[in-house]
Amino acid sequence: MDLTTGHIAWEIGFGYPPGAEDYPDVGSPNVGGPAVTAGGVSFIAATMDGHLRAYDTATGTELWKVELPAGGQATPMTYEMNGKQYVVIAAGGHPHYGGNFGDYVVAYALP
Repeated sequence: MDLTTGHIAWEIGFGYPPGAEDYPDVGSPNVGGPAVTAGGVSFIAATMDGHLRAYDTATGTELWKVELPAGGQATPMTYEMNGKQYVVIAAGGHPHYGGNFGDYVVAYALP
């Protein structure tokens, strides 16, 4: 959403429900929100398919994705330490989403 104009800037289906792996853009119900960086990248992992994704905030283009060890139905966080930026997600799964359950905190260093 463009907060200046109130218009939808872009809209995509992200993630997929179990059994729809061949249709990765079909869209998934989601639980959790995005973390948005000042550099224009949005991270979100709230889908049924257990991936953490990075999107270009301005265009909606998927920049990166990685499968988590358990579902990431949580809002990621990002922080900077010693000049390096990180994104972190709690991955524990969700009882209504299927997939793997666990007790993980996963961190990635950004280039």
